[in-house]
Amino acid sequence: MLLMSHRGGHQESKKKLEISPSETMKAEEENYKEEAKEPKSEDWRSPSVFGAADLKNRAVGLYNIGQTCCLNSLLQVFLMNIHFTKILRRISVPVCATQKKKNVPYQMLLLLEKMQCGKQKAVSPRELVLCLEAHRVTMFVQYDAAQLFLTLWNLLKKQMKNPELVEKLSDLYTISVQEHLACQICSSETKRNSSMLSLPVPLLDSDSSMLKTLEKCLQCFFRPEELTGHNMCFCEHCGKKTPFQQSVKLVHLPQTLTIHLKRFCFGRSAYIHKISNCLPFPQDLDFNAVLTEQQCQAYDNEKAAWKYELFAVVAHSGTTSYGHYCAYIRSLTECKWYCFNDSFVEQVSWDDVKSTYGHSDLYWGQTAYLLFYMKKQPQ
Repeated sequence: MLLMSHRGGHQESKKKLEISPSETMKAEEENYKEEAKEPKSEDWRSPSVFGAADLKNRAVGLYNIGQTCCLNSLLQVFLMNIHFTKILRRISVPVCATQKKKNVPYQMLLLLEKMQCGKQKAVSPRELVLCLEAHRVTMFVQYDAAQLFLTLWNLLKKQMKNPELVEKLSDLYTISVQEHLACQICSSETKRNSSMLSLPVPLLDSDSSMLKTLEKCLQCFFRPEELTGHNMCFCEHCGKKTPFQQSVKLVHLPQTLTIHLKRFCFGRSAYIHKISNCLPFPQDLDFNAVLTEQQCQAYDNEKAAWKYELFAVVAHSGTTSYGHYCAYIRSLTECKWYCFNDSFVEQVSWDDVKSTYGHSDLYWGQTAYLLFYMKKQPQ
């Protein structure tokens, strides 16, 4: 399974609050429940699956059935990505009813079908929620969006039995880096290739000063780090603990690039707090203009494709104890921005998206937490 890196910032908070869905939420779910029609043949394929908001009728929301705003936001980001839905519509349908109920890719495809074929403004994700619970994913609690995104992606990859589809899913989201660890006494160096689902960039530099732009955050993440004092490593050549330099070099970027803004961190009091400060992020992002040659380990043809355009923003409002998620997503076919706030969906402007930059005085204001960039097509 793919893991999230914890380099370049403070440790993250996995926020969970055990609360069961209220009777009102259950009633709302039953009132708007629309059963998905299951295919009758094992060889069935959805004839045409595009992004959920790319329908001619309207964008479709997802009902919050009990602290599912985080899940709803991530599902909209997945299902609005036409590169992802092209993979999803090629999955094999499980044979028996029990397997269907426990298959995350299949339940996600059924949910997409409900969103496309229904006449309602929103549909319930109940069946997918039950499916996730069958895989010991605790629902009806507050989640950290970065952790839940990783959980969903790992379940999708694990349950896609077709090796070709697994490879396509990995190519779509996986970042490749090379980790370097060099002894500062004898200059011996070890290298290790690794994969990441997102770039977890810090919002504070090594002096705990606030970084001003997304580009500065990316540069900080890839900046070499000196390991001295209590952080020294054992060097086999020197036979003792010595100062080391640790660095990460970028090797490959995927079609859909996920950037995790590490807004939740430990303060001096050992309590986790949220960084609500303003952090501008661009619509267009060129990694060649952000990183130096020394921070990359890629061929020129690879680096030539490192030009991106913002696709989606998962925003968080609230505190570390409780809060709310919504998603701003750009339709890849209409080139229009939408705000997906559970069952409420509306078209918005770029100025609305910029409102998620954050503000140090607005603790309940929306702040961007996950950024999704889509690779530009070659001209």
